[in-house]
Amino acid sequence: MAGERIAVFGAGALGGYVGGYLTRAGRDVTLIDPWPDHVARMLDPGLQLSGLTEPENFTVKCKAVLLDDLPAPGGIGPFDLIFIAVKSFDTKPAAERMKPYLAAPDGFMASLQNGINEPAIAAVVGRERTLGVIASQISVALWEAGKVQRNVKLGGATHTVFRVGELDGRVTERATRVAAMLADIDSSKVTETLMDERWSKLVANCMRNPVSAATGLGSNACDTDDHIRRLGIRIAAEAIAVARAEGFTVEKILGISPDLLQAAGQGDAAALAACDKSLLDGRARRSDAQRPSMGQDMVKGRRTEIDFLNGLVVEAARRHGIPVPANEGIVRAIKRIEAGEIRPSPEAVAGI
Repeated sequence: MAGERIAVFGAGALGGYVGGYLTRAGRDVTLIDPWPDHVARMLDPGLQLSGLTEPENFTVKCKAVLLDDLPAPGGIGPFDLIFIAVKSFDTKPAAERMKPYLAAPDGFMASLQNGINEPAIAAVVGRERTLGVIASQISVALWEAGKVQRNVKLGGATHTVFRVGELDGRVTERATRVAAMLADIDSSKVTETLMDERWSKLVANCMRNPVSAATGLGSNACDTDDHIRRLGIRIAAEAIAVARAEGFTVEKILGISPDLLQAAGQGDAAALAACDKSLLDGRARRSDAQRPSMGQDMVKGRRTEIDFLNGLVVEAARRHGIPVPANEGIVRAIKRIEAGEIRPSPEAVAGI
């Protein structure tokens, strides 16, 4: 669509990363965020993006607006596409805040988040105005205002990073359009199985995010430790069983087949050895500084998304009578840390 107006609501690590690249590609993008210093730096000298290869390192001046200064509808926008890129617990308020800024009649919102938040957006704007965008194995971080760092290699032909889909699985013109714009950043496709892929991403998030957050370690350090690495495998195996009970098809998790992960989680020695090798080998694909978003939130002292990741798995497991002790254990550990009872450390997960 010529002259398409795009907003990114929540210009944190992922929202800022996507918004910065789309701005550089010449698209009309407005980034909306509550952090004054971050907004000021995105405006001038510009959002600084960095990665593991030289072409990923650049600075781009963005059209950015402080959330507290967001003009009333009519004073900005309307927007044809609004990416919702906030934490899961802020999804509904974000959708409600931005609903008046949607262009009529065809404006729509796209969830660019962890977790399964399309239903919350659809409850506000309707299923017909809701799209899902999965960012798979991208790992970006925002440690300083105006600076977003990607800590894993580009997916390219090896791994499709962006998966864009409709809730009903149709291949639509708008899904194709969004996938094409995200292809300016990294590999992208339209998916006909959005919720299957959402659950696959959820399994990966459950496996990686809280383990880093609870231990205080980055992903490579987690994978190097035998107990922590295998705790992640058990968490994934349980989450896969729940996803399948819910009726979803799970794809490979970090390049490992779900069947292999389940077998490893159930004590199959050969499967466990294969999973160990894959995770240990995977350390070469990322920086030692990489830690998933929940690990970053824990370092920053922020509320985590544990209720929307492993907590969601525990809740669904109860409906099916599936035991998930590893997921229950990691939820308890994160809750204790958030309550100030214990500090993040490898000892926090020693008994799980």
